[in-house]
Amino acid sequence: ERVSADLARQRILLRLKDLLPKEPPIEYKFTFADMWSRKVFVALLRRYDLRPYRYYRQRYTTVMVQVPKSFVDETLWPEFQKINSELQEYLQDITQRVVTQVLHEDSSDAEVVEEPLQISMNQSPVTERPIVPEDKKTGGPPDTEKKRDRKKRKRGKKKKKKRKR
Repeated sequence: ERVSADLARQRILLRLKDLLPKEPPIEYKFTFADMWSRKVFVALLRRYDLRPYRYYRQRYTTVMVQVPKSFVDETLWPEFQKINSELQEYLQDITQRVVTQVLHEDSSDAEVVEEPLQISMNQSPVTERPIVPEDKKTGGPPDTEKKRDRKKRKRGKKKKKKRKR
Protein backbone atom coordinates (compact mmCIF):
# COMPACT_ATOMS: atom_id res chain seq x y z
CA GLU A 1 0.00 0.00 0.00
CA ARG A 2 2.71 2.43 1.01
CA VAL A 3 4.66 1.77 -2.19
CA SER A 4 1.61 2.30 -4.41
CA ALA A 5 0.73 5.51 -2.53
CA ASP A 6 4.28 6.77 -3.02
CA LEU A 7 4.14 5.95 -6.75
CA ALA A 8 0.83 7.81 -7.07
CA ARG A 9 2.37 10.81 -5.29
CA GLN A 10 5.34 10.75 -7.69
CA ARG A 11 2.99 10.67 -10.71
CA ILE A 12 1.03 13.65 -9.36
CA LEU A 13 4.25 15.58 -8.68
CA LEU A 14 5.39 14.96 -12.27
CA ARG A 15 2.02 16.13 -13.60
CA LEU A 16 2.27 19.28 -11.46
CA LYS A 17 5.79 20.00 -12.75
CA ASP A 18 4.57 19.53 -16.34
CA LEU A 19 1.70 21.97 -15.72
CA LEU A 20 3.88 24.78 -14.35
CA PRO A 21 5.44 25.87 -17.69
CA LYS A 22 2.10 25.61 -19.54
CA GLU A 23 -0.17 27.09 -16.91
CA PRO A 24 1.10 29.78 -14.51
CA PRO A 25 0.26 29.38 -10.83
CA ILE A 26 -2.62 31.42 -9.44
CA GLU A 27 -2.80 32.60 -5.86
CA TYR A 28 -5.70 30.85 -4.16
CA LYS A 29 -7.28 31.74 -0.85
CA PHE A 30 -8.93 28.87 1.02
CA THR A 31 -10.92 29.48 4.19
CA PHE A 32 -11.92 26.61 6.46
CA ALA A 33 -14.58 26.36 9.14
CA ASP A 34 -12.51 24.28 11.53
CA MET A 35 -8.89 23.60 12.34
CA TRP A 36 -9.13 19.91 11.39
CA SER A 37 -10.02 20.66 7.78
CA ARG A 38 -7.29 23.27 7.65
CA LYS A 39 -4.70 20.80 8.96
CA VAL A 40 -5.70 18.18 6.37
CA PHE A 41 -5.50 20.73 3.57
CA VAL A 42 -2.08 22.04 4.65
CA ALA A 43 -0.75 18.48 4.91
CA LEU A 44 -2.08 17.74 1.43
CA LEU A 45 -0.37 20.84 0.03
CA ARG A 46 2.93 19.86 1.61
CA ARG A 47 2.52 16.33 0.27
CA TYR A 48 2.69 17.83 -3.24
CA ASP A 49 5.59 20.14 -2.36
CA LEU A 50 3.36 23.22 -2.42
CA ARG A 51 4.04 26.04 0.04
CA PRO A 52 1.00 27.03 2.13
CA TYR A 53 1.10 30.48 3.72
CA ARG A 54 -1.10 33.26 5.02
CA TYR A 55 -0.64 36.98 5.14
CA TYR A 56 -0.16 38.98 8.29
CA ARG A 57 -3.51 39.63 10.01
CA GLN A 58 -5.32 36.89 8.08
CA ARG A 59 -7.32 34.45 10.15
CA TYR A 60 -5.67 31.24 11.30
CA THR A 61 -8.19 29.27 9.25
CA THR A 62 -7.12 30.96 6.00
CA VAL A 63 -4.60 29.20 3.76
CA MET A 64 -3.01 30.80 0.72
CA VAL A 65 -1.21 28.84 -2.01
CA GLN A 66 0.05 29.46 -5.53
CA VAL A 67 -0.89 26.60 -7.80
CA PRO A 68 -2.17 26.05 -11.37
CA LYS A 69 -5.97 26.15 -11.69
CA SER A 70 -6.25 22.78 -13.43
CA PHE A 71 -4.30 21.09 -10.61
CA VAL A 72 -6.72 22.52 -8.05
CA ASP A 73 -9.78 21.53 -10.09
CA GLU A 74 -8.67 18.05 -11.13
CA THR A 75 -6.49 16.81 -8.27
CA LEU A 76 -6.11 18.91 -5.14
CA TRP A 77 -9.69 19.91 -4.33
CA PRO A 78 -11.35 16.54 -5.14
CA GLU A 79 -8.76 14.70 -3.04
CA PHE A 80 -9.19 17.15 -0.17
CA GLN A 81 -12.98 16.80 -0.25
CA LYS A 82 -12.73 13.01 -0.10
CA ILE A 83 -10.28 13.01 2.81
CA ASN A 84 -12.14 15.78 4.64
CA SER A 85 -15.52 14.02 4.41
CA GLU A 86 -13.97 10.86 5.89
CA LEU A 87 -12.39 12.93 8.65
CA GLN A 88 -15.70 14.68 9.44
CA GLU A 89 -17.52 11.33 9.65
CA TYR A 90 -14.83 9.98 11.97
CA LEU A 91 -14.93 13.07 14.20
CA GLN A 92 -18.73 12.93 14.32
CA ASP A 93 -18.65 9.26 15.36
CA ILE A 94 -16.05 9.92 18.07
CA THR A 95 -17.97 12.94 19.37
CA GLN A 96 -21.20 10.93 19.49
CA ARG A 97 -19.46 8.13 21.40
CA VAL A 98 -17.89 10.52 23.93
CA VAL A 99 -21.17 12.33 24.52
CA THR A 100 -23.19 9.15 25.05
CA GLN A 101 -20.60 7.28 27.13
CA VAL A 102 -19.15 10.10 29.22
CA LEU A 103 -21.60 13.00 29.39
CA HIS A 104 -25.18 11.85 28.88
CA GLU A 105 -26.88 9.01 27.00
CA ASP A 106 -29.36 11.42 25.39
CA SER A 107 -27.35 13.11 22.65
CA SER A 108 -30.32 14.25 20.59
CA ASP A 109 -30.64 17.81 19.33
CA ALA A 110 -32.29 20.56 21.32
CA GLU A 111 -36.08 20.57 21.39
CA VAL A 112 -37.85 22.55 18.66
CA VAL A 113 -40.43 24.94 20.13
CA GLU A 114 -43.48 26.17 18.20
CA GLU A 115 -43.29 29.91 18.97
CA PRO A 116 -40.47 32.12 20.21
CA LEU A 117 -40.79 33.64 23.67
CA GLN A 118 -42.54 37.01 23.42
CA ILE A 119 -40.54 39.79 25.05
CA SER A 120 -42.01 43.25 25.53
CA MET A 121 -39.92 46.38 24.97
CA ASN A 122 -39.69 47.10 28.71
CA GLN A 123 -38.87 43.56 29.77
CA SER A 124 -35.46 41.93 29.68
CA PRO A 125 -35.30 38.40 28.27
CA VAL A 126 -34.38 36.86 31.62
CA THR A 127 -35.79 38.89 34.53
CA GLU A 128 -37.21 42.36 34.94
CA ARG A 129 -34.86 43.29 37.78
CA PRO A 130 -31.30 42.22 38.41
CA ILE A 131 -30.86 39.37 40.85
CA VAL A 132 -29.62 40.69 44.19
CA PRO A 133 -28.09 38.41 46.85
CA GLU A 134 -30.22 37.94 49.99
CA ASP A 135 -27.78 39.82 52.25
CA LYS A 136 -27.89 42.89 49.95
CA LYS A 137 -31.69 43.10 49.69
CA THR A 138 -33.27 46.09 51.45
CA GLY A 139 -36.82 45.56 50.35
CA GLY A 140 -37.05 48.88 48.49
CA PRO A 141 -35.74 50.27 45.27
CA PRO A 142 -31.97 50.60 44.78
CA ASP A 143 -30.25 53.73 46.13
CA THR A 144 -30.15 55.46 42.75
CA GLU A 145 -33.92 55.09 42.40
CA LYS A 146 -34.43 56.44 45.95
CA LYS A 147 -32.35 59.54 45.15
CA ARG A 148 -34.24 60.11 41.90
CA ASP A 149 -37.60 59.83 43.70
CA ARG A 150 -36.44 62.28 46.42
CA LYS A 151 -35.37 64.85 43.79
CA LYS A 152 -38.73 64.56 42.00
CA ARG A 153 -40.61 65.17 45.26
CA LYS A 154 -38.47 68.24 46.07
CA ARG A 155 -39.07 69.69 42.60
CA GLY A 156 -42.78 69.12 42.99
CA LYS A 157 -42.83 70.94 46.38
CA LYS A 158 -40.91 73.92 44.93
CA LYS A 159 -43.38 74.25 42.05
CA LYS A 160 -46.32 74.16 44.47
CA LYS A 161 -44.75 76.92 46.62
CA LYS A 162 -44.22 79.13 43.55
CA ARG A 163 -47.85 78.68 42.51
CA LYS A 164 -49.13 79.69 45.96
CA ARG A 165 -47.31 83.07 45.87
